[in-house]
Amino acid sequence: MTETGKGKGDFIRKARLMRSVRSIAVVALILNLAAPQAFAQYGGMSMRTGPSMNVGPRINVNPTIRYSPNIRYDGYDDPRPRPRIIQELNQGPPDDDYTPRRRASKAKPKPRPAVTDNTFVAKEVLIEIAGNPTDAQADELARRHRLTRVQSQNFPLTNSTFFRWRIPDGRSVDTVVRELVAGGSVKAAQRNNIFKLQQNATPATAKSQGDPVQYALAKMRLPEAHALSVGADVTIAVIDSGIDVTHPELAGVITGTFDALNNGEGPHPHGTSIAGVIASHARLMGTAPSSHLLAIRAFGSQKSGAESTSFLILKSLDYALAKNARIINMSFAGPHDPAMERGLAVAAAKGIVLVAAAGNAGVKSPPLYPAADRNVIAVTATDQSDRLFAQSNRGSYVAISAPGVDILSPAPDGKYQMSSGTSLSAAYVSGVAALIIARNPEISSAEVRATLISTARDLGPQGRDDQFGAGQADAFSAVSAVTPAPVAAASDSTSKR
Repeated sequence: MTETGKGKGDFIRKARLMRSVRSIAVVALILNLAAPQAFAQYGGMSMRTGPSMNVGPRINVNPTIRYSPNIRYDGYDDPRPRPRIIQELNQGPPDDDYTPRRRASKAKPKPRPAVTDNTFVAKEVLIEIAGNPTDAQADELARRHRLTRVQSQNFPLTNSTFFRWRIPDGRSVDTVVRELVAGGSVKAAQRNNIFKLQQNATPATAKSQGDPVQYALAKMRLPEAHALSVGADVTIAVIDSGIDVTHPELAGVITGTFDALNNGEGPHPHGTSIAGVIASHARLMGTAPSSHLLAIRAFGSQKSGAESTSFLILKSLDYALAKNARIINMSFAGPHDPAMERGLAVAAAKGIVLVAAAGNAGVKSPPLYPAADRNVIAVTATDQSDRLFAQSNRGSYVAISAPGVDILSPAPDGKYQMSSGTSLSAAYVSGVAALIIARNPEISSAEVRATLISTARDLGPQGRDDQFGAGQADAFSAVSAVTPAPVAAASDSTSKR
């Protein structure tokens, strides 16, 4: 462009700018004369204007243009808070390169994160092989399926060996399970399922160690039952979290301990509470105070509460059978587990009474296991007014109910706690089963179940229902219904000289 053309272009731009400034001045003057108070305060900025404005023929244009937050930019009145707009403008590009903000298009919703299935251990698979395979055989199978061995144990309970194997690549657990089953070289394969204890977090710790009011005693008529049986010498396996075996309430009743986790974790409130409901005998009255307990720790503390897995529970079942437990208390719940189902069937065939918490997942929950297993007595919870615990599971698998709301029981370090849940109810029923067996050691597990059901105190709708099962366990009626074992005749052993 020539010098002349450049000068002409500058003159045109300045002329246009002068006309714009004159127009703004005239509008401002008219508005000021028409409503002088309107501009006194505008958008939080004070403005003072005179009666007239003189615009000279020449102006100096400041290259830095400042934008008011109250002006419509390109037809868009930004609805965001003004301080934020100011902040964004001050942090934006240089003013001479400013591009007016336009109405932003509606932002696309962020995709929701994938829901994690926390009912089984991620990247692990549980494999069952018949008999007791050699290490070489197991290693070859692991290489063939691209798996890493974590842990294994032979279970006489099922006459097989279980392996925990880790999946080192991106395959899903279910994909690996299908591959293993299709390969035909394993007895079974499944997820390593997760189970949770069924007791609410302790709302308060008993500050007083005085004699507490235990409403469950009267509800179940336990003092009367204890006149007939105290559960003497009946062994109950408690598969749970760590139990404080030094608690005064449990002195002398723990006859065996097993740590399936083997990580040195200390006593836990849940396991200690369950053991206390069964066998307390100091300031509290347990259901079967003269029974013997196997303290089996299969549940370790997690952020979401104490948890265990299929593999650990199978180890615990195996220990309970090896120690000749007559009753196994399982105050936990989780998904259906084929390996556990087989283990429970073996235990039931050996005459062991299996008791489990029905679950605290509420009315909409599907059946939870092991309570829903056909060989297990599923127990739900009631409160002091014989109402169903609000969080209790419902269903046709619920066999019986027992107190389980606001139960005072032992806690670690010699303390006491108040807690609620179907876990506690299961412990009460395990204790009553011990009273029955002590009354007649020859009774079968099927007869124990039938006695509990037939002597229960009906609650809710008449007859059996999906809320209370057969009704609330009545310890005195149950023990009274059992014919005592005949006392062995005294031997007429007259010594001969």
